[in-house]
Amino acid sequence: MNIKNIAILLLIMLCNVMEVVGQNSHEKKILDTFPNKETIIYKTVDGQELDMTIFYPDPKKMTSKNPWMMHVHGGGWAGGSKYNVLKKAFLGTLKSLLDKGVICVTIEYRLARGKSNAYDAVVDAKDAARFLLKNAKQFKLHKKKYGVWGGSAGGHLSLLTALVKDSNFLGDHKFSGIAPKFKCVVSYFPATSLVNKELVPGSLFEKQNSYDRILGDSLKNKPVLAKLLSPTEQLNKKSPPVLLIHGDKDKVLPIINSTYMVEVAKEKKADVKLLTIKNAAHSFHGDNISPSIHELNDYATQFILTQLK
Repeated sequence: MNIKNIAILLLIMLCNVMEVVGQNSHEKKILDTFPNKETIIYKTVDGQELDMTIFYPDPKKMTSKNPWMMHVHGGGWAGGSKYNVLKKAFLGTLKSLLDKGVICVTIEYRLARGKSNAYDAVVDAKDAARFLLKNAKQFKLHKKKYGVWGGSAGGHLSLLTALVKDSNFLGDHKFSGIAPKFKCVVSYFPATSLVNKELVPGSLFEKQNSYDRILGDSLKNKPVLAKLLSPTEQLNKKSPPVLLIHGDKDKVLPIINSTYMVEVAKEKKADVKLLTIKNAAHSFHGDNISPSIHELNDYATQFILTQLK
């Protein structure tokens, strides 16, 4: 194993350790600044309760059916927390959306541990959306104006949640017959293909255990599942508009993931745009990044608001 691979592996492990801790004191302080919120269990699977936290705008901006966005967190598919939405890459957009009357939801899903893999995570994200649509009146949600967003592993999962056929990801029988149709996706520094070998060099996919986590097995043994869990393979001209935001110095999931998806989108006549963040590593770490965190948050907000009109 060379030094670069060791560094990438250590970075992923460090991120996972930090994120698995969950709601730390810093997160709690931020969370406490949002007075209008509630946490709801949306399903129980294999004895595990999965919940979501719903952030509501100021009561004066609430209507009988508000547009909404569902956040899918990152963390290497095997870690992370729904409170990732409070991190700097997303926090500004979260606040701005709430200020504009958009309800925001952040969800738990089965992590890629033991018998679970990324397929199960997509089923859970789909079920979370199905739950919200089934209970739209209770939570004052619009049944047509909604989207999904997330970063890193969550960027990958958010793409799949919106792009894949519901029939391939059936979940809780209580939600049968409900097929979410997202109006938009915002995906930050995602993995976009598990089958294109050109995306592997310099990324976390140089390690076989990355495939093990996502697929529950090797790429060689699960080629059909790998294709199903590749957003680029699921794109078509009827796909909802997608905004990708990616740092050009990312060494965990290099920006070629996003530039490749843009190329595929052109071939398939899908609506995919890319905002490149100069000097930014994974999670937009780095000095003098451009556009700034504030600017990219505003850009994402405006994209979402435009699509949810």
